[in-house]
Amino acid sequence: MGGKSKSMFKLSLIVLLSLSFTLAGCGGNTNNASEGKENTAKETAAATGNTNTSTKVEPFDISVFIGEAGQQPTPDNKIYKKIKDELGATFNYEYLAGDLNQKLGVMIAGQDYPDVMTGNTKLTAAGAYIPLEDLIEQYAPNLKAHYADYWNMMKDPNDGHIYILPNYGVYNGKVNSSWYSGPAFWIQKAILKEFGYPKVKTLDEYFDLIAKYKEKYPTIDGSPTIGFEILNNDWRNWGLFNAPQHLIGHPNDGGVVVNDSVAEIFADKDSAKQYYQKLNEVNNLGLIDKETFVQNYDQYMAKLSSGTVLGMFDQHWNFSAAENSLVTQGKDERTYVGLPLVFDTKTKDYYRDLPVLNLNNGYGISINAKNAVQIIKLLDSLITEDWQKTLSWGVPGEDYEVTDAGRFIKTQEQRDKAVDATWILANKAKTFNDFGPKLEGSYADGNSTDAAAQPEEYLASVKPYDKEILDAYGFKSYVDFFSEPPANPVYYPAWSIDLVEGSEAKVVNTKLNDLSTKFLPKAILAEPADFDSAWSEYVGAIGKVNVKAYEDKINEQIKWRIDNWSK
Repeated sequence: MGGKSKSMFKLSLIVLLSLSFTLAGCGGNTNNASEGKENTAKETAAATGNTNTSTKVEPFDISVFIGEAGQQPTPDNKIYKKIKDELGATFNYEYLAGDLNQKLGVMIAGQDYPDVMTGNTKLTAAGAYIPLEDLIEQYAPNLKAHYADYWNMMKDPNDGHIYILPNYGVYNGKVNSSWYSGPAFWIQKAILKEFGYPKVKTLDEYFDLIAKYKEKYPTIDGSPTIGFEILNNDWRNWGLFNAPQHLIGHPNDGGVVVNDSVAEIFADKDSAKQYYQKLNEVNNLGLIDKETFVQNYDQYMAKLSSGTVLGMFDQHWNFSAAENSLVTQGKDERTYVGLPLVFDTKTKDYYRDLPVLNLNNGYGISINAKNAVQIIKLLDSLITEDWQKTLSWGVPGEDYEVTDAGRFIKTQEQRDKAVDATWILANKAKTFNDFGPKLEGSYADGNSTDAAAQPEEYLASVKPYDKEILDAYGFKSYVDFFSEPPANPVYYPAWSIDLVEGSEAKVVNTKLNDLSTKFLPKAILAEPADFDSAWSEYVGAIGKVNVKAYEDKINEQIKWRIDNWSK
């Protein structure tokens, strides 16, 4: 069965199973279901032992730890209220405050785990999660169908169990690409318009534009213009570390580049030196924010939200809330275009990739959870199409409209609300949906699972300012700035490989991160005449670390994936 056919079969199976397996009040749309499909669903229910058809909703609470900062939804949030009313579940969230590793250390030391926790390899290594495969087999046929093509990929290489339900990377039906979520060098749209929509391909061209714009506009809305930001805070260290691999035409494999299925670090290579020497140069020109290496994520986002930051290297999903804020403020010209920069035009850009399973990210159920069966049944209900539409699109007639042809679309007022942070806290189950299992691509009725990717919704939402930019470049969406991605290598991405807590490879990786965090800012902020000596000190420190142990572990797992995921 071909990949597309398998995906459509899988989506059909999820829709079919939802007819019998949703918890009370969450029945699927059976108007078009044939008698044969109903019988199949009943037979499947009997086979799994999940034949409870009671309409009684038993209320229960779920405590959830989210491994990043966030805001509590309002007490009257309409989607969480709907979940409580129809499925019985009340979510009690604890968001990260402070350093993640420190928090995890305290949790692990005291075995103090809530019912559900977002994925983290430290927690996996500590035995904090329960295996999920038997629970899924017995109680969650919708989840089993959802992950059917990815089952082996989800298994921990060390013991074969499934601990985390990936939140992204499982696609069904047609995938509409009108929004790019990955890494890039980002530049304010106002800059491109100011200089006549130039084609910016290289790092040198990028910084030349930023320098010219900052010189012409030293302030924006009364605040000093910031040329370039670098985020290196906690686990979000890719803003400082990852750019060199892309500049030489490689995709995001984390701390390594892979050639012919063999990985090696790039931190100490000439390509990395070229990048950081360029940052040293532009810092000497006053383009890099003086606070860039001492600020946290919230401070970084606040600066982006102000509209004063001209550019940065980041992943789009990581700062999309700041863009939403700019849109809400009416500062569309201060939102960003992603540029797939390379060192020279002979290199083909490789930033955009095909969807990959987001391993080690999503929800896991802790060993302290006393209601694991209720939780897995809840997740099984919430992966059905009806609930997925609610989680993604909202409530029809309130958050979106349905045309006579059955297509989903929003009014302008609904679009404006959907990017308003205050409105979201009261009207979206954003935290749950961000980390929960989800349908991606298209529903069985052909509508996109993501409003931003719905073709007619995207076209209707393109503002005149954006249409002017896209028309100038001859593009239909901002995704078109990037080259079409090739097929993903079987192992890809290497960044999702679990190095295993306590292993020498993990220890080396931590040391490498620490060295980069210590030495790269020093090299970037050094006087240009002192850069070479600062760089040599950094490379010398890397040379004292057992890099081979790290590379060997990555290569061992690349081979394991090729051997096991190719089947």
